[in-house]
Amino acid sequence: MSNTSLEIQLKTLPNQPGVYQYFDSDGKILYIGKAKNLKKRVSSYFNKQHDYGKTRVLVKKIATIKHIVVDTETDALLLENNLIKKYQPRYNVMLKDDKSYPWICIKNERFPRVFSTRRVIKDGSEYFGPYTSMKTVSTLLNLIKGLFQLRTCNYDLSQEKIDANKYRVCLEYHLGNCKGACEGYETETEYHANIDAIKEILKGNFKDSLSQFKQQMKDYAEDMQFEEAQKIKEKIEVLENYQSKSTIVNPKISNVDVFSIVSDESYGYVNFLQLSYGSIIRSHTLEIKKKLQETDVELLELAITELRQRFNSKSKEIYVPFKVNIGEHIKTTIPKLGDKKHILDLSLRNAKYYRMERFKQVKITDPDRHVNRIMAQMKADLRLNEEPRHIECFDNSNIQGTNPVAACVVFKDGKPSKKDYRHFNIKTVEGPDDFASMEEVVFRRYKRLLDEDQPLPQLIVIDGGKGQLSSALKSLDVLGLRGKIAIIGIAKRLEELFYPDDPIPLYLDKKSETLKIIQQLRNEAHRFGIEHHRNKRSKSALNTELETIPGIGEKTVVELLKTFKSARRVSNAKLDELEDVVGKSKADKIYNYYHN
Repeated sequence: MSNTSLEIQLKTLPNQPGVYQYFDSDGKILYIGKAKNLKKRVSSYFNKQHDYGKTRVLVKKIATIKHIVVDTETDALLLENNLIKKYQPRYNVMLKDDKSYPWICIKNERFPRVFSTRRVIKDGSEYFGPYTSMKTVSTLLNLIKGLFQLRTCNYDLSQEKIDANKYRVCLEYHLGNCKGACEGYETETEYHANIDAIKEILKGNFKDSLSQFKQQMKDYAEDMQFEEAQKIKEKIEVLENYQSKSTIVNPKISNVDVFSIVSDESYGYVNFLQLSYGSIIRSHTLEIKKKLQETDVELLELAITELRQRFNSKSKEIYVPFKVNIGEHIKTTIPKLGDKKHILDLSLRNAKYYRMERFKQVKITDPDRHVNRIMAQMKADLRLNEEPRHIECFDNSNIQGTNPVAACVVFKDGKPSKKDYRHFNIKTVEGPDDFASMEEVVFRRYKRLLDEDQPLPQLIVIDGGKGQLSSALKSLDVLGLRGKIAIIGIAKRLEELFYPDDPIPLYLDKKSETLKIIQQLRNEAHRFGIEHHRNKRSKSALNTELETIPGIGEKTVVELLKTFKSARRVSNAKLDELEDVVGKSKADKIYNYYHN
């Protein structure tokens, strides 16, 4: 792969946490790494001189960069660990499977124990994690121990053995750390109520536990036990600042394929996440070119079959965003909430990022395709009969009714065509009347285009709501252009798009490219109009100042401006320069006015 291609890949990486993978020209994986910011981290490999020989060799071999976006740095760390174990790239430190991350286990027992472990055993027990730090696990276990009195022994506490007085309470009972379930001093119902509360803490739901902590702290304070109250306060602070759960790995989600799709007028992008034993081991996004306006369902069914064959997936279950028909032998799940939905959302995020990066790459390498896609999207979004290759936008500018002006900006193929911008000084309207001003400038603009046989736009955008749109329509009616040019108004407050003879506005997705182009048009028209208005006010103020000089009349002002072009230059002129234009007497008056 060429250096140019690699540069494009680097430019379009997201500024998000995630895992990056380097491949050589043969498609063999070289290195897997994690990053807080993918773009900065990956770019750093190519932007600086590396002292270490192996790193230099690695960078020279890189031909392709792939990445997976995740939510947090912790997720990136866990995913990196899983992928290194799976693929064992040449330039990574090898991770042995027995060096696993710690979990918190709630044992499948009559009176469950809660403890840390590095082994996940499928015996009905519940596991939470994994955690990237044993310190985090210890903190959580200490919190749980401080709040709940749980057993730590490994006795078989069956009802028969308890009834037979098989066990005796130990030191933990006498220290107040256990309620003595082994001698029947605590019921199974009471114990499991505590276990349910612990599960909520481990899931990240601290609300009930925090309330219980706060009440406990309040009780200690009322009993004047301030040291105990302080200990509880510290635990509350730890809980409030702690995020307990990772989205990357959940041992219950085992051997599953996850698929999601985003699409536009021309292409569909299907992301595939492969999960094995609760870990993401693969992410791949497939780009599919539409031929016959295929639906998302059709594209996703095609992609699922292709991707499962390509990567030889044997998973019996898939997660998808909507119902698909890929055969009865595969279980299809459409997650609505919880961990499964979180994994599906992660897949969708990766599809969206891939799509954005492809747009950026295409914009650089194939601008025609980029423009065609944008135009097709605008035609569909705005319900137009033809693509808006030529768009014109109008805006009025006046401040307290002074120097009313208007601006017309022109976009061609979605980009500003500044040579076609036009300013208008309002001629027929007295005072600040936006509606009448809009009617005037729209009439003047298209009357001139018709008289000069110039091409008309496919779309007119009016900066304003129903009132300004109606005024513009009056001029199109007079010129016989109504129905021949599409016209819409955009209201500033809620970005509402108004159409002729339709009282209900259209609302576009705030992130849509169509809305962004219309906003850019509106902002550019506003900027261009304000600039002209400011210049006109400035010129007017200076001209008025020249006329206020005693003994200087209108004809003299005209002569001065013909020669010096502006009142500012007149004020800075030397006495002999002024004498050359208006004679000694008037030159003295002007020079003395500005310099005395």
